[in-house]
Amino acid sequence: MPPTNPARRQALADTAIELLASSGVHGVTHRAVEKEAGLPSGTASNYFRSREALLVAAAERIVELHLADTDRATRQATEEPTTLVDLLTESLFTAATTLRDRYLAIFELQLEATRRPALASALAKLDSTALQITAGQHDKLGRTTPHTTIRALITFYAGALYTLVTSPTGSVSRDTVQDMVQVIVHGCGVHEEDPALGEHR
Repeated sequence: MPPTNPARRQALADTAIELLASSGVHGVTHRAVEKEAGLPSGTASNYFRSREALLVAAAERIVELHLADTDRATRQATEEPTTLVDLLTESLFTAATTLRDRYLAIFELQLEATRRPALASALAKLDSTALQITAGQHDKLGRTTPHTTIRALITFYAGALYTLVTSPTGSVSRDTVQDMVQVIVHGCGVHEEDPALGEHR
């Protein structure tokens, strides 16, 4: 019977994410995860019968964390009036600094997913929910942004995300990110309302 300790399973997945960021996809093995987590040999294989299963678990854990962070950011944005530029700036800056390892792990998994259908299926949840979540954010913020424009924003955001996350550690500043976001938002033709002024700009 498979182990049923959710906390240990989650700890193994979290350790796999850390290894993806520090060593790349080829550095993620059962033994490496066990060693990094300080667990006895054989623990990881008890939970994940194959290396692919371990990678899928890491992907599923990333999706879980990502959705939780997105929900939290959306709630905060509705409670505290903010502009779209400020919202995206905070999101990108956090991704490139505080959450840099997570996004490095995502990029590693995305490349590996081109060769592993099971992994691609797990990561598909990130793409399938992106439009829905982003559109929901715009609605909650009182913005009537067309879905075609939202798709463009998501595409440009993804490019900026990759550029920032793969930049040398410590090289990303909030001002640099904000300048990038200004181009993304206004280049897409998004008219946003300043909550402090009640005017479009």
